[in-house]
Amino acid sequence: MFVYMPARVRLVKVIGFGILCFCFVGAGLGLYLYRYAVTPTQTIERSVVVLIESGQSFSETVDQLQEAGLVPHPNRFHWLARLRGDDRRIQAGEYLLYASMSPKVILDSLVKGEALLHKVVIPEGLTVFDIGQIIETAGLMSQEAFLNVALDQDLVETFGLNGHTFEGYLFPETYHFPKGITSQEVISKMVSQFRSVFTPPWIERAKAMGLTTHEVTTVASIVEKETAKPEERPLIAAVFLNRLKRGMRLESDPTVIYGMKDFDGNLTRKDLEKLTPYNTYQIKGLPPGPIANPGRASIAAVLYPSEEAYLYFVSKNDGSHHFSRTLTEHNQMVRRYQLRRQ
Repeated sequence: MFVYMPARVRLVKVIGFGILCFCFVGAGLGLYLYRYAVTPTQTIERSVVVLIESGQSFSETVDQLQEAGLVPHPNRFHWLARLRGDDRRIQAGEYLLYASMSPKVILDSLVKGEALLHKVVIPEGLTVFDIGQIIETAGLMSQEAFLNVALDQDLVETFGLNGHTFEGYLFPETYHFPKGITSQEVISKMVSQFRSVFTPPWIERAKAMGLTTHEVTTVASIVEKETAKPEERPLIAAVFLNRLKRGMRLESDPTVIYGMKDFDGNLTRKDLEKLTPYNTYQIKGLPPGPIANPGRASIAAVLYPSEEAYLYFVSKNDGSHHFSRTLTEHNQMVRRYQLRRQ
């Protein structure tokens, strides 16, 4: 029996059937992509280090992952990333990925920036040149690239520091940096660490002593280079601060060495007589800035020095020093500990 069906009803049914088919297809594709997203490429724990460069396109990244054996179906990976919006959120860096990771886990890692970090240990008392060499040895960047930023006075000013370079403000610490990090990012991290140590109470303490943060850091860098014995730092700090108060020259060998272009390890009388901004045998007061990057203990020693009235010290050749209040006593100790060795 023929049943008449108005055209509008037939159209509604056709549209409904089309929508139903579309939903089935969409659900099928969704299930298909879901299974792909959560299924590991391989079951073995094979690791691969992948470096995603800054500015690298997503297509280049997918090709790179495919070549590494991490993405066997690049088109599916493209669709998965686009549906999630991840194709525009990949972060540059060096990643340690595994073949047993699913595409979803790989994308999550790249989007979160879970990059492989390299441990970089910066000991106390190193110069910016030493730090640049450590950074280069770690494979993060060349020493030259680091120094181009570390010695940039204009950039120093943008950080709100008073120095001509970042010398003194690259705080000694153990850092973890990802591959692809920039020189400015490394320096920013180190300066932030310095500021986390040189807190407002210390700034106020410096002001109470009549010193700026830059002056404290400069003295601390000299203290850092003069001794490795923790218990002597407040004493050596006292010597330099006492000499500054009296208008005496600091006469510190490490400052002379810092001002020399090519130091061969042998400091001569001629070196001590050569006028440079850092030769504290020739200039009065402090040199223009720090001669190294001091640690917390040396900064604290300057802010809280010994109350002894020492003005001199001489090495006893065992890592320690003899401290004197008078030049007569000092000269006697020089003859005892230094001249007899020659």
